[in-house]
Amino acid sequence: MDRVVQERVLGVILGGGRGARLWPLTRDRAKPAVPIAGKYRLIDIPLSNCLNSGVHEVAILTQFKSASLHRHVTQTYHFDLFHPGWVQILAAEQTTTNLDWYQGTADAVRKQLEELEVTGAENLLILAGDHLYRMDYTVLTEFHQAHQADVTVAVRPVSRRDAARFGILRMDSSGRINAFAEKPRDEAQLNELVSRDDPELPLVGSMGIYLFRKEALLELLQGPHDDFGGHVLPAAIHSHRVFGYTFSGYWEDIGDIRSFYEANLALTLPDPPFSFHDPVRPIYTRPRLLAASRIYDVCLDRVLLADGCIVHGADLTRTVVGIRSVISDGVRLRETIIMGADYYEPEEVFPPASGPPIGIGEGCDISGAIIDKNARIGPRVRIEPFPPGTDLDGDPWLVRDGIVVLPKNAVLPAGTQIGPDVG
Repeated sequence: MDRVVQERVLGVILGGGRGARLWPLTRDRAKPAVPIAGKYRLIDIPLSNCLNSGVHEVAILTQFKSASLHRHVTQTYHFDLFHPGWVQILAAEQTTTNLDWYQGTADAVRKQLEELEVTGAENLLILAGDHLYRMDYTVLTEFHQAHQADVTVAVRPVSRRDAARFGILRMDSSGRINAFAEKPRDEAQLNELVSRDDPELPLVGSMGIYLFRKEALLELLQGPHDDFGGHVLPAAIHSHRVFGYTFSGYWEDIGDIRSFYEANLALTLPDPPFSFHDPVRPIYTRPRLLAASRIYDVCLDRVLLADGCIVHGADLTRTVVGIRSVISDGVRLRETIIMGADYYEPEEVFPPASGPPIGIGEGCDISGAIIDKNARIGPRVRIEPFPPGTDLDGDPWLVRDGIVVLPKNAVLPAGTQIGPDVG
């Protein structure tokens, strides 16, 4: 089946817009380029799922702050003469006939139709770049073909409480979708969309994964439809054969700070809900020539430790430590994500005259935080989480849903105190 999928399916990954819900992690990069699990990028998830499913031709549609995403993709995903395939980046561009940027997910595909059509693919697999999951798209394609579907939507059971986060749909006994509402909140409307005899998970939600027959997609994009969830799917169920493929595995939308934070910390559990250690369907990323991490006199409990780190005299619990992280003596980290660094500073310039070196300085006590790449945290800094729901804009730090976020390249002077009780 892999050969059939390879020949007939083109993967299309939506690179996202400004990524406002993940700000400030998206201040300097596109959302799919945000680091995850210490050494990967979000884009690695859908790309790896494609490659593991025999989908070896993938187009990535980008627009906002895409330089780091371009660099990561071009340095990572290469094919040879004996394994044909390609990963191509299609950036938004102005032309003599179109001066607008992408106006939505469907509009992004519409503006790149000429490039996508020349591939000769019979089906287009539309994917998001900010989801954490492992899926065999071969099974999805078999379902799509068996039901002679024009559109197949990957779906999962959803509770009433979470309905406002998803496109909610109703399916009949054959799996055909006959009603759809984008992020509904009205109780009467939710009652009409109940598809499952399960009081805990009575609804069915779209996962933002769509498999289109090419001709059907061309027809649907003729109309004034800018978004797949808000426009294309509601129109398609009245004119085309639209089916729902139920997915039962782990899937998490990590499009906001809270979900990103919790999904990362869940990876530190002894039996995580998503594992990067699968030997059969691995998650690929850029190979780096980094030395093994060095740790001295360190207490580690439920820690994800990436390559090339230097940690000494520290106490880490339920923490993700990204590549090239430097953590000094006496540091205490709890439920924190350290994204690491893009480079090492030569030891002879420690500490630089402009401030503390890259990494976590001596005696810091940090919990409930996300520390983006290349951050410089001086000695004796203290960071504590705020109550959930709290949003603040400090300098240079921010708080989103109670989580303290230090942006990329930020500097915290020695002795800085951040928290609800320390100001």
